[in-house]
Amino acid sequence: MIYTVTLNPSLDYIVTVPDFATGATNRVQEEYVLPGGKGINVSLVLNKLGVENTAYGFRAGFVGEEIQRRLEALHCTVDFIELASGTSRINIKLKNYEGTEINGMGPKVSSGEWEQLLEKLDRLLAGDTLVLAGSIPVSLSNDIYREIMDMLAGKDIDVVVDASGAALAGALEAHPFLIKPNRDELGQIFGKRLTARNDILECAGKLQRRGARNVLVSLAGDGAVLLAEDGSVYESPAPKGELVNGVGAGDSMVAGFLAGWQKSRDFSYAFRMAVAAGSASAFSDHLAEADEIAGLMGEIEVAEKSGFFY
Repeated sequence: MIYTVTLNPSLDYIVTVPDFATGATNRVQEEYVLPGGKGINVSLVLNKLGVENTAYGFRAGFVGEEIQRRLEALHCTVDFIELASGTSRINIKLKNYEGTEINGMGPKVSSGEWEQLLEKLDRLLAGDTLVLAGSIPVSLSNDIYREIMDMLAGKDIDVVVDASGAALAGALEAHPFLIKPNRDELGQIFGKRLTARNDILECAGKLQRRGARNVLVSLAGDGAVLLAEDGSVYESPAPKGELVNGVGAGDSMVAGFLAGWQKSRDFSYAFRMAVAAGSASAFSDHLAEADEIAGLMGEIEVAEKSGFFY
């Protein structure tokens, strides 16, 4: 069974605003509202691929109620903890200005509410997979993901960490099954701008030596690379297609990898499915459908190297 955790879910207000200008009234040309959060996106894509999973997290206020209502309408199995105070986030994303967004702060999580989540996670069984994804509420420590992994140590649970900065760095020594930084996040960890493929592989290798078992790096239009725990390195360019919406593409990669791994236990196949899922979402207005992912599988070209020198 796969479980996802989204500590700070959101309601995403995604808009197209032609000729956006500061200090002026801007009219929306197109708008839609979706439940958001990296773990939630992973759950939604897993659902589309027919992979059973449960989404854990926190919700608060009327926004939290709407997030859960929309997820249930999408047939997502949700087990959120309702917070006593505050309101879940509303994030504004400008679709036609790629990467431009305004993200809310989110509610505070009390120590008692945090313990409720830990109790749920402590009931996971051997062979389960846990996805820890996204930002951490300001009321919680950046070491929270590491705390969860330490609690689950020795239970034969594969933990995926899709985070950035201190949250990712702190989790490495607990040996996550998979991490998925993008190129910018990888560069931020090492304080450099990464462009050359060998530099990307070298930095990914350093993260692997620091504890990550498998390192999947998304490179947007340049494809992706995977450093697998068996010593193999896989590379793939992105398939041809028009970028429509980059939101959720990285989360779709995680879902595709897990779906492919669950099906095959083969790194090459899981990597191919990860690239197909991430690309299919990038080429779509919303998160990719199963048939869109399947349609790209045959276009993904994977090159394998063994014993890379990093």
